[in-house]
Amino acid sequence: MSSVFDELQWRGSVALSTDESALREAIENGPITLYCGFDPTAPSLHFGNFVQLVVLRRFQLAGHRVICLVGGSTGLIGDPKPTSERVLKTREQTAANVARIKALVRPFLDFDGTTGVAHPAMLVDNLDWFGPMSALDFLREVGKHFRVNQMVKKEAVARRLESQEGISYTEFSYQLLQALDYLELYRTHGCVLQTGGSDQWGNITAGVDLVHKVEGVSVHALATPLLTDAAGVKYGKSEGNAIWLSADMTSAYAFYQYFLNVDDASVGALLRFFTDRSQPEIEELERAAREEPFRRAAQKALAADIVTLVHGDPARQAVVAASEALFGKGDLRALDAATLVDATAELPGGEVHAGMSVVDALVSVGLVDSRNAARRAIAEGGASVNGVKVTDANAVLAEADLLAGLVTILRRGRKSLAAGRAAAL
Repeated sequence: MSSVFDELQWRGSVALSTDESALREAIENGPITLYCGFDPTAPSLHFGNFVQLVVLRRFQLAGHRVICLVGGSTGLIGDPKPTSERVLKTREQTAANVARIKALVRPFLDFDGTTGVAHPAMLVDNLDWFGPMSALDFLREVGKHFRVNQMVKKEAVARRLESQEGISYTEFSYQLLQALDYLELYRTHGCVLQTGGSDQWGNITAGVDLVHKVEGVSVHALATPLLTDAAGVKYGKSEGNAIWLSADMTSAYAFYQYFLNVDDASVGALLRFFTDRSQPEIEELERAAREEPFRRAAQKALAADIVTLVHGDPARQAVVAASEALFGKGDLRALDAATLVDATAELPGGEVHAGMSVVDALVSVGLVDSRNAARRAIAEGGASVNGVKVTDANAVLAEADLLAGLVTILRRGRKSLAAGRAAAL
């Protein structure tokens, strides 16, 4: 690729930009300084933030200076949601979230120069400049540059004005706060590009306009597309729940399984967007997805690369081993307790204990609806405990069958799995 902008376009990472030719020229004559902001409205970053971190990472690897902004101030307000007001976090909650997010972004970018990047990343908190600013100073220095008739046309604001709940002055003012971030970073670090999701375009361009009005210079904006599957469903949701980057909110195993299960029609686009694989590598994986979809080669590559980036290679090795062991291609007994718990968390199940008959265990976890059905499954060779076929209808669970003392994996047929969880004493 002749520039990181070309690479981003090839990878499908550019939905919108201001003055593409001028932005391309600035990048090619760089290095430039760019930033993306992350509000601490939750104790973890989520899939949408991951999209932006990947873009920042590509810019840093291409030799540019990147700034990761954590919104200790804007997080106290919250970007307007499409339908309703946010419940404001306390200052203490926001500060705790800021600390967690500062830790979460570190695996994605090099802040110390240890990997040989041309420019270490910077981590800033907008509370540092908003905190000392009075309301009067904010209105005089920022508010005077905005026109209400233009502000109400921003998509997020317009949608809320059309709703029954309307929008508070607090959330209406959010775009001014984000705009000041851009102005501050331009002044202190020479920042000339802000990146974000296409749903943030109104807030991003508000910053572009403010810098132009106050400093008389043209700066740039770049927005990524909304990523959806073949059915048009937004990525980053799993049965109504967000996919979080923090392992204590979405386990590495669940994260791996999420990407392992993406549809064949979408996997190529996700490989381009999220991995560092080359065009020939991705095209070969796309061919495999078309011609040998049952092998899931493209999905396995995608899931492995993303888990490595987010959680590290040891986590990748653990979740791949767990995934293969659950489906009969590895040793369940070799898995550590934490991985076992994560890998079986979403399996149906019930309580079991040492000394319990396998027949009763199959009923308890819901794999069969009666003891007679359990006996038939065993007689037909269709029942197993921890990957070992059960042939004796009178077999009982031993202490060793409770892996790590916690769980027993029971199977009926080829695909029906359940977790027998140790009964509480």
